[in-house]
Amino acid sequence: MTTKDTSAMIAGMTPELQPGIWVFCSTQDPSTVSATTPDALAIIRESEGITLILRENIAKKYGFDTSLGLRQITLSVFSDLEGVGLTAAVARTLTDANIPCNVIAAFHHDHILVPAKQADQAMAALLALQHSERGQ
Repeated sequence: MTTKDTSAMIAGMTPELQPGIWVFCSTQDPSTVSATTPDALAIIRESEGITLILRENIAKKYGFDTSLGLRQITLSVFSDLEGVGLTAAVARTLTDANIPCNVIAAFHHDHILVPAKQADQAMAALLALQHSERGQ
């Protein structure tokens, strides 16, 4: 069951750090897109090219820059696609901790990508946010 209530979404977000390192890549080459699609976390079509979010080893294999490795944090709450405030609360919390983030809102969950070297710090900040909303 999904929720639109901001407090309920934050209290129930339960961030989970996923294994692996991800890299944002961009290409206009259809054969690269086709070859990497099965392994991509996300594919976003933009006017300048196609953005692929690939595991670090796959990105290296195709010659992409892998200097900015990212970790994925999944928010396990089933937030409604019309829910308001969860993304803003997460972004504000990570901004306050000086941690860059990229948010992918998918059908079932939101996924936060943060620099790999700051993943533990991001998890601590998000867990603190969740606990503060729960009143713990």
